[in-house]
Amino acid sequence: MNIYDIAKEAGVSITTVSRVLNNKDNISKKTKEKVEYILKKYNYTPNAIARGLVSKSMKSIGVVTTDITDIHHANTAYIIEREFNKLGYNVILCNTGGETTESINYIKMLSERNIDGIILMGSVFNNDDIKSSISSYVNNIPLVLINGFLNIENTYSVLVDDAYGISLCVDHLFAKGHSEIVYVKDLDTYSANQKKEGFISGMNKHGLTIDNNSIITVKKGLDGGYEAVDKFIKLNKKFSAIIFGEDITAIGGLKKLRELGLNVPKDVAVTGFNNSTFAKCCYPELTSVDNKVETTSSLSVKLLTDLIENKNVTSNILVRPDLVVRESS
Repeated sequence: MNIYDIAKEAGVSITTVSRVLNNKDNISKKTKEKVEYILKKYNYTPNAIARGLVSKSMKSIGVVTTDITDIHHANTAYIIEREFNKLGYNVILCNTGGETTESINYIKMLSERNIDGIILMGSVFNNDDIKSSISSYVNNIPLVLINGFLNIENTYSVLVDDAYGISLCVDHLFAKGHSEIVYVKDLDTYSANQKKEGFISGMNKHGLTIDNNSIITVKKGLDGGYEAVDKFIKLNKKFSAIIFGEDITAIGGLKKLRELGLNVPKDVAVTGFNNSTFAKCCYPELTSVDNKVETTSSLSVKLLTDLIENKNVTSNILVRPDLVVRESS
């Protein structure tokens, strides 16, 4: 028994049956009761795909991330899923592992499933191959990118002002009397490059010196933070404060500084970025930029929902972060 059989026995259209199933208005009480009787008679459970074909909506959202084990991405995905669940949408979570091929495959798969909308988490999706796949496969599907920008039609962004966030770190450290400040870049993404620019502009604002060894690049993570401190020392770079682009990398730096017998923040001040749970679990507790994960996640859901409902929206939303000062600075 399918929706067509139900409609035939009730003597109504499949659209009417769909309206009853979805509790829509503009149906007479008599017709509604008749359809409901037949639905109950056959213990009918609507097929999601069939319902989607009738309503032209699968009530499904695709969320694509690079690493769901990353606490920041996990928190973002959790909030997005819960928000869409309240709105009656199912969420398909796709974890790419940071691979371009996997990203393209997931984008193609979502387009074939008649998805209602897509959220991409992070600026790593801003490369030519992925942009080309988005243009090819999902040009008619509304897409929201969290903390990244794609110059593609029908794509929208919720951006965190990462440059401003790092400049807050420089302001804070300068106010504490630090002039020898260095920066650790641990990713090669739109967001990471914005953070680097924020460091440069912050240093220039206060007339602080930047040389070739003021900014180094390592891999994100505890090992990267450990390596960063080691690099600065081997370069004979003087520093009294280190700004890290991620909390987890900053904590690796804290570990290395302790091994060297340096006191944080007395000898070296340290700041991170994301205001993650890690920032409050390490010793000393980490000063970190709060990039407003709850705000950006909720705004992304609202923006995509408005796009699905054909409402007028702003193409880009900018969120300004705050600095949460703790013991490490």
